[in-house]
Amino acid sequence: MTSNTELNWGIHVLDTGFHRDNMAACYVVEDEGENGVEVAIVETGTKDTVPVIEAFLHDRGIDFEQVKYVIVTHVHLDHAGGAGLLMQMLPNAKLVVHEKGARHMINPAKLQAGATAVYGEEVFSKTYGDLLSIDESKILVPADEEVLTLGSRSFSFIDTPGHARHHFCVYDNKSQGFFTGDTFGLAYQELTTDKGPFIFPTTTPVQFDPDALKYSIKRLLSFQPQRMFLTHYGMVEQPDVLAEVLLARIDVLVDIATRNANHSDRINVIKEEVLVYFIEQLAEHNCTLSKSDQVNLLAMDATLNAQGLDVWLSLRD
Repeated sequence: MTSNTELNWGIHVLDTGFHRDNMAACYVVEDEGENGVEVAIVETGTKDTVPVIEAFLHDRGIDFEQVKYVIVTHVHLDHAGGAGLLMQMLPNAKLVVHEKGARHMINPAKLQAGATAVYGEEVFSKTYGDLLSIDESKILVPADEEVLTLGSRSFSFIDTPGHARHHFCVYDNKSQGFFTGDTFGLAYQELTTDKGPFIFPTTTPVQFDPDALKYSIKRLLSFQPQRMFLTHYGMVEQPDVLAEVLLARIDVLVDIATRNANHSDRINVIKEEVLVYFIEQLAEHNCTLSKSDQVNLLAMDATLNAQGLDVWLSLRD
């Protein structure tokens, strides 16, 4: 069962239902334009998210023709896997995507082949289905710091490599917040305590660059945002405080990887150390979930982070 939450500033959070509740979000943004309400959808999730978005638009009384933009922060499939299918429904929408990701939206064959090699055909087909191409004429590729308007608000697109080279974040002047994709880390709501969100970086899957990621995070802070809208998951505030934690945890993950670079079973050793580190940090964060629940929530991220760190070590060497 997916759900949606209405924030202020005309922003709605939709749970995509990816793997479990509260794991991956997409955002629907409404703003009044000269000719009525204009809509942007930020992140599409997978093919299974498209009916969720369709139902939401119907319930809000929004016509498909009112959707002006579909924005994907990067082309990883939990963020953009449903883009082709969604765009088929929206006659006036432009897909807004990073210049380094646009070709994969126009011709997703390489993206699909790579993901199928990772997950296997059966899992890929069940989770993502066939990726549908998007006509090049329907695609916008904003330059760094380029601004697009939606009604009376503006979206500024900021190039933010580090998690992926094809990643941008989107500053919304009305909410004074960024839609951050994976650049500003993950903060699952189940792990929020009296100390606030539990935020941690994602180093997966194949383009992790710690120096670039730290630079991108600091660049986001230079805009003095009041809040961040994470894909994983939801809105967080006090980004300057969270950024300090995030930057420190990037360094810890890099240290774990570096110390185990020559281990014969390094990917599994890194995974175990990352998971132990997260659990230790949750204890300091006053997390009241059982240890088994914490492990269940974070095991997949520990595995994916280890895979990303392993690739980074290989590329570094």
